Amino acid sequence: MIHGFIQTTPRALQQAEGLFMRTWRASLALVTVSCGLMLPIAQAAEPFPSKPVQIVIPFAPGDTDNMIRPFADRMGEFLGQPVVLSFKPGAGGGIGAGTVALSKPDGLTLVGTSPGSIVVVPLANKEVKYSFESFEPIASLSEGGMMLVVSKNAPWKTLKELVDYSKANPGAINYTTSGAMGITHLLAEIFSKEAGIKWTHIPEKGSGPAITSLLGGHVQLSSAAVGAAQAQIESGALRPLAVFSLQRLKSLPEVPTLRELGYKIAGPAYYGISAPKGTPKEVIDQIYAAAQKTVEKYNTQIAGNLKSFGAEIKLLNPADYKQYLKDQNALFSEGLKGLN
Repeated sequence: MIHGFIQTTPRALQQAEGLFMRTWRASLALVTVSCGLMLPIAQAAEPFPSKPVQIVIPFAPGDTDNMIRPFADRMGEFLGQPVVLSFKPGAGGGIGAGTVALSKPDGLTLVGTSPGSIVVVPLANKEVKYSFESFEPIASLSEGGMMLVVSKNAPWKTLKELVDYSKANPGAINYTTSGAMGITHLLAEIFSKEAGIKWTHIPEKGSGPAITSLLGGHVQLSSAAVGAAQAQIESGALRPLAVFSLQRLKSLPEVPTLRELGYKIAGPAYYGISAPKGTPKEVIDQIYAAAQKTVEKYNTQIAGNLKSFGAEIKLLNPADYKQYLKDQNALFSEGLKGLN
């Protein structure tokens, strides 16, 4: 009996070994297939953001970044990753905005948006390959006012006096802006058309030189950003006559809006953030929620940061910010008609 058992053992072992190997191979194949199926699921479930979020500012430091930094510096608390600003100036904002328009739509590369960079530039420069529709608006964050301003020595105390003089003396008023075909230039041209007057445009290379020219008496008027002249207004060296915003600005509560004075034009300058077209809605919503929580928690601090630039908080959700950009596109499309 023992001898017979010993003789059959190798055959039994061979059979057992074969069964084991077949079972092992099948199990290995099953594990491999399962892992292959699970891998994409794991990748898709990777939380956003997986690394720092970059906001590209399409202008040199000292402009749009002042309107966005108070929010960006605090939004990382609610996103779980830092939010950093990077600068890509040039072509009136066209280089930075164009770079973001072509970026991967994953929410990690955004653009600091203003009417100038993503509305006016593509309308005024046909070589630019993007439009405001190349982006997914996320949020408007702040409002920086635009105004018509004269020096303290100017004979006109009100906008009506200036308009009356301009009608009686066509082309006699020289006005300056931060640059040709920029937002302040177009706003002034749209207003002058509506008022039925003619002014002579003297463009400068930036907001600072434009205000310096006005202070020096080289021009009689400037269409300018409030923040660029805030200090001179507070000192009494400059006198704002009207603002282009929809409502009076907190920084200039005594200065009327153009609509209050009977004109239709309103060109409020909202600064915000947008993502490349195609960025998933859930990512857009998550970034907006972070901006909303930032404003809720740090409202007082942010308002204080913006006040020194003549600006204030203006939070709009993605849908409302998109509508604002559409309205601005229509406004400046009309304003460009007849301009070289």
